[in-house]
Amino acid sequence: MPTLIETPATEDLAGANDLGMHQIVGFRLGKEEYGIEISNIREIILMCEITSLPDASEHMEGVINLRNSVVPIIDMRSRFGFPKATPTEESRIMVVNVGTAMIGIIVDAVSEVLKISRDSISPPPPTVAGPGKDYIIGLALLEQSLLILLDISKVLGAEGGVACEAATVDSLSSCCD
Repeated sequence: MPTLIETPATEDLAGANDLGMHQIVGFRLGKEEYGIEISNIREIILMCEITSLPDASEHMEGVINLRNSVVPIIDMRSRFGFPKATPTEESRIMVVNVGTAMIGIIVDAVSEVLKISRDSISPPPPTVAGPGKDYIIGLALLEQSLLILLDISKVLGAEGGVACEAATVDSLSSCCD
């Protein structure tokens, strides 16, 4: 399975470097552009065969074997309420670190690694309601568009309803060693 990018996980947007710059990996879901701090991303891989699990939530596509580690895979389109789409050549699995767990998220495309200054990040508008208010960190003002910055731990954590599924997969893999 070819790896497109591999980074160590350390901290979130609060951990900008000394120059006030953030390195953000941009990705697309539908027509919207999102970003995650690069330190939260373990690697980005091409789409591969996903093993379905019985009685999994609607967001969970299944699991993959990534170098002898069982990694749960979450469909971000489903997680954000977008219509289901067939993966394309641009579709990717971004393997992210959420606490001590590795979770893969399916995205429509990964665009690039951006260096964004702290000054070009605005807080989410106060009118954002629902679950989004908890995991949208801010909006990055780019030349032609806005990039929605996400706290991936909150998107996929207990608030996102995925932590229990990831724990179940982790205990499954450890009992079968």
